[in-house]
Amino acid sequence: MEDASPQTIYLKDYKPFGWQVADVHLTVTLAPNATRVKTRIHFEPNPNAPAQDFFLHGEELTLIRAAIDGTEVTPEVTPQGLTCTVPDGPFLWESDVEIAPAENTALEGLYMSNGMYCTQCEAEGFRKITYYPDRPDVMATFTVRIEGDEKVKLSNGNPTDSGEGWAEWHDPWPKPAYLFALVAGDLVNHPGEFTTMSGKDVELNIWVRPGDEGKCAFGMEALKASMKWDEEVYGREYDLDIFNIVAVDDFNMGAMENKGLNIFNSSCVLASPETSTDANFERIEAIIAHEYFHNWTGNRITCRDWFQLCLKEGLTVFRDSEFTSDMRSAEVKRISDVIDLRARQFPEDQGPLSHPVRPESFQEINNFYTATVYEKGAEVIGMLKRLVGEDDYAKALDLYFDRHDGDAATIEDWLRVFEEATGRDLSQFKRWYSQSGTPHLSVTEDYADGTYTLTFAQHTPPTPGQAEKAPQVLPIAVGLLNPNGDEVVGTTVLEMTEAEQSFTFEGLSSKPVPSILRGFSAPVVLERDSAPDEKRFLLAHDSDAFNRWESSRDLARACLYAMITEGDGPDMAWIDALEQVIRDDALDPAFRALMLALPTQAELAQMLHAKGVTPDPDAIYAATETLRNAMAERWSALLPELSGQMRVDDDYAPDAEQSGKRALGNVVLSLRTRLDGGAAAQAQFDAADNMTLQLGALSCLISAGAEDKALAAFEAQWKNDRLVMDKWFALQVAATAPENAAARAEALTKRPDFDWKNPNRFRAVMGSLAMNHAGFHAKDGRGYRLLADWLIKLDEKNPQTTARMCSVFQTWKRYDTDRQAMMKAELQRIADRPGLSRDVTEMVTRLLS
Repeated sequence: MEDASPQTIYLKDYKPFGWQVADVHLTVTLAPNATRVKTRIHFEPNPNAPAQDFFLHGEELTLIRAAIDGTEVTPEVTPQGLTCTVPDGPFLWESDVEIAPAENTALEGLYMSNGMYCTQCEAEGFRKITYYPDRPDVMATFTVRIEGDEKVKLSNGNPTDSGEGWAEWHDPWPKPAYLFALVAGDLVNHPGEFTTMSGKDVELNIWVRPGDEGKCAFGMEALKASMKWDEEVYGREYDLDIFNIVAVDDFNMGAMENKGLNIFNSSCVLASPETSTDANFERIEAIIAHEYFHNWTGNRITCRDWFQLCLKEGLTVFRDSEFTSDMRSAEVKRISDVIDLRARQFPEDQGPLSHPVRPESFQEINNFYTATVYEKGAEVIGMLKRLVGEDDYAKALDLYFDRHDGDAATIEDWLRVFEEATGRDLSQFKRWYSQSGTPHLSVTEDYADGTYTLTFAQHTPPTPGQAEKAPQVLPIAVGLLNPNGDEVVGTTVLEMTEAEQSFTFEGLSSKPVPSILRGFSAPVVLERDSAPDEKRFLLAHDSDAFNRWESSRDLARACLYAMITEGDGPDMAWIDALEQVIRDDALDPAFRALMLALPTQAELAQMLHAKGVTPDPDAIYAATETLRNAMAERWSALLPELSGQMRVDDDYAPDAEQSGKRALGNVVLSLRTRLDGGAAAQAQFDAADNMTLQLGALSCLISAGAEDKALAAFEAQWKNDRLVMDKWFALQVAATAPENAAARAEALTKRPDFDWKNPNRFRAVMGSLAMNHAGFHAKDGRGYRLLADWLIKLDEKNPQTTARMCSVFQTWKRYDTDRQAMMKAELQRIADRPGLSRDVTEMVTRLLS
């Protein structure tokens, strides 16, 4: 078992590696249980590094031979790596190690997935392949020779030569080891090509297992669109002769941006109308773009150390969000991003796992691939762009690419180019990278003699390790409407820098209605007590789509809060106001679908907790169901009409127009099911010719308790498609009534096709259980026990997936004492297991702290 008491690593202790790597040559001879990796590395002393022992990382390796300048040496080997005495000047290091990919269930390093060899080296997986300075600031060119009987052998860079049983690749661009990739197997390719803006032809391939060739066309078009967009918007051209994507069934994450050889979880690249939903298509498009955009923001410019992870991830998430906004609906994308931020990152900011966008310390870096680093990191980039403007943002990015191409950079480097390009002092803005927690922004207003004043106050609650918080720079986008709904002041960005600050607007003929934080211009909690009439006014008249949606969301929250705490009935005035929006066929159907979605039950639990009310998951579920029933009954005549309007008669296309119609149609179907017991859903299920409609109907039938026939039919149709069956597993747990959720999940784990070692299948069941709020938090604690049982079991095979799943317990302190005691007991049971992995040890320790 691995050491479960890892040392804490601190940002302040960074020092460069004592040697530079001129080049790396690998020869990998493949065998499932005895792969041999021969390494040749030219080292030379680093004149900018302090004196230190020569240390190479290495884990789970069998060292066969080591040599310096051709003379064999005997290094001191530990479970973490090796040390050796080396010459004062340049030298050639050689090593020969043996590894067992078939036994690597952690899916980190070199492992096997259904007979295919593949790698995952971010963050620290390369040390499980060979001895190496496995840190992102050590960059080198790689030449890789792959030997074996596999039909296809791929690595980074460009192919240079091949023969019977071998292939060689060379990557001319220096890269850190975490970007190393190797794939070998009996694969087939879906080919394509792209001509760059300078006229260079690039060969494109998506490599898949035989039988999956028909699910690659959309991914290929998404890749071409990404390459074109990055040229047009950021001026970034692809820099190799070939770009390969490989679909892998067993993968801990969504995808990996390895230079020239992106490795994807199959669910994030394979798509067809019959097997993939519209949401799958959009996600695939975004992930392909994300990984491709990393070619410049992550690969050509990488991060100096893992504390700078947000440098590449936050910027690339922001870029892929811009891409999706341009490809689809910018308004819908923004609202969707905020929903995700509040569901995933805000709880992280408000609980025991809170950490800054750039953390100051960590024990296991795998545990910091978080929503704070990714999504909040992207929000920080968005605020910076909003503050400096489009032109200065473009100028700063050009300077960043020119200055740091080939560098391992830092947040300081990133902010410095903005300061130089714009002349701004960003020292206060930098607090967004160093302070954890979500700022709360309160606002009061005053109007007299044509002058309107908004006074804002900001504060950030204490978080672990950070009790005191300094004021942050907040870009607050504001618009003003007059009483008839016309906009009298267009969107204006107010730059707040103080703990309390006032802004005035003069020359107004009447007191305006403010539209505050348009576009969610800063990731804050806005605290403003405004009357329901004002929210309904903004719902009807605001020109900002986000604030129109937010006004409706506020009314829904207020309604549900009163239903839960006071026993009130549904707010029919809000339902009637919302109806006018839903009827407006000039609005994007995707936007109307978002308007119909209620706050999640987890969001309501957080709202209650913030107001000093202990959330009762059963009461939250009951109120939500009552409100949805009221909406269905109030709109009983409208719903069939809307269903007809959202029908798509053209051939299926996963574009924004058709996807929006199907999204609204499925939301409407869920409301109709409350009135007809599933009759319309069954009709849609029987007639569906695409997965969006089929799965939408199946979800409705499960929620209505009328799913047995449809579930059996779905399984019979799709039992041989592993990705579709993941949906089948997930939906049964997510859509079922809370009282049955844990039992259903447990029953599914007993099926022979519940491959718990496959991250997709495991997350399908256990992730869905955690998302069934009242089901997971059932009073008897069965959901807690079931998840803990499986986390303990999975940790022995895949610590990384286990640790990430532990985060579902991060809100355990917000519930009643009985539930708290049960969750704490399960966390303690996990913590007490002998031989617990480093990843999970750190997570449960933080959760229990």
